[in-house]
Amino acid sequence: MKLKYYPETDSLYIELAERPGADSHEVVPGVVLDFDAEGRLVGIDVDHASQVANLSRLQAEALPLQSVEMARG
Repeated sequence: MKLKYYPETDSLYIELAERPGADSHEVVPGVVLDFDAEGRLVGIDVDHASQVANLSRLQAEALPLQSVEMARG
């Protein structure tokens, strides 16, 4: 899973799987779900992310992580 923030558009993309998206559905204004060709959820796009979430802090609980990577973009 990857979290990608795009400051120029203030959008946050949560990549759940490394599969290409084939279809998208806006579930509420500013939130789009991306699905692969088999209908499986692969990502979530949040517009105006800084107005929706606190982007200054990230907390994870009980995830079965094997590695953690931090990249500055």
